[in-house]
Amino acid sequence: MNHKNFGIGIDLGGTNIKAGAVDKSGKILFKTSIPTEAGLGYKHVIEQIVKAAKIVADKSGKPDGVGTGAPGVVDFKTGEVKSPPNIPGWGNVNLKKILEKELRFRAVVENDANAAAIGEYIYGAGKQNGTFIMVTLGTGVGGGIFFNGKLFRGETGGAGEIGHVTINYNGRRCNCGSYGCIEAYVGNSRIVADTKKKIKVVKNTALLDLLEGDLSKLSPKVIFEAAKAGDEFSRDVIAQIGEMLGAALASAANLLDISTIVIGGGVSGFGKFLFEPLRRSAKKRVLAPLRPRLKIIRSKLGNAAGLKGAAALVYYKE
Repeated sequence: MNHKNFGIGIDLGGTNIKAGAVDKSGKILFKTSIPTEAGLGYKHVIEQIVKAAKIVADKSGKPDGVGTGAPGVVDFKTGEVKSPPNIPGWGNVNLKKILEKELRFRAVVENDANAAAIGEYIYGAGKQNGTFIMVTLGTGVGGGIFFNGKLFRGETGGAGEIGHVTINYNGRRCNCGSYGCIEAYVGNSRIVADTKKKIKVVKNTALLDLLEGDLSKLSPKVIFEAAKAGDEFSRDVIAQIGEMLGAALASAANLLDISTIVIGGGVSGFGKFLFEPLRRSAKKRVLAPLRPRLKIIRSKLGNAAGLKGAAALVYYKE
C-alpha cells in the first residue's frame, strides 16, 4: 500500500531492530522487527538496518525520510554513531551517510533514548510537560533529557546516559568499560544471568515450573508471568531491579533538579512489581525539596516510544 506523508522509524536495539512507517499524527501504518545479530559485527548490523528500512518502504511507499534511534553517543548534526556499548566492534560510524547512500532517502540519526524522549514529548507522557527525564529499559538502559521543551544533548550528543550512572563504585564491569553502572545490573541479559544464579540456590520457585526446568527459556517476560501468578521469588527479583533503578534515578533527579521521570522499554512491562519498589527507592534517596514533586510514570507509548520517536525525527524541529 502506498501511503503519503509518513516517516520510517528505525529503533536499533541490541537484540532486535524494530522498523515502521509512522504518519505525522503518530499512527503506525506498518511495522516489522528483525534480529540485530550484533555478534556478527557492526557491518552486518548496518546491513540489517538497511534491510528493515527496505521492508517498510516496500510495504508502505516512499517516505518523507528515515529516522534512526541508535544506542551510544550520537552526533545529531553529522549522524555519526560512536561506540554503542552493546554492538561489538562498531567504533565511530557515520550511519546517516550510509543510510542515505543505500536507501536514497533523507536520513536523520539520534541516540535511541533521545528518540524515545522525542516520541514521548510529541505523542505521549511528555506532551503536557516539557521538562522530564526519559529512561528506556531493554538490552541496555538509555536516557534522554527534555528541559523547557528542548532536548538537552550536552557538548557532544552524549547527555542523558543514565545507564552509566554508577550505583556501586566497586561493582561489576559494564560493557562501556566502567564499573558498577546500573546497566550492568538491569539490562536484559544481566537480569537473566543473575536470575539463573539465584534459581540454583533457591530451587523452590514456580518460575522453574513455567520453564519446565529448562533455564535456557528464561527471559524477563517469563519472570513477569511467574510474578503475576504469585511467585514470590520472581517478585523479589523484580523488586530488587526496582530498588537499584530507584537509586540511579534519584541521583539523576538530584543532579538535574527534574522531578518527572518517564520509563519505557520492554522491562517497564514488569508494571507494578517494578514501579512500586522503584518509587519507594527513589523517594528515599532524592533531596527533601524534590520528594513531594517526584513523579515516576510509565511511558504512554510503551514499546512504541522508540519507533515513533525515531520516525518523528523526520519532522522534529529544535
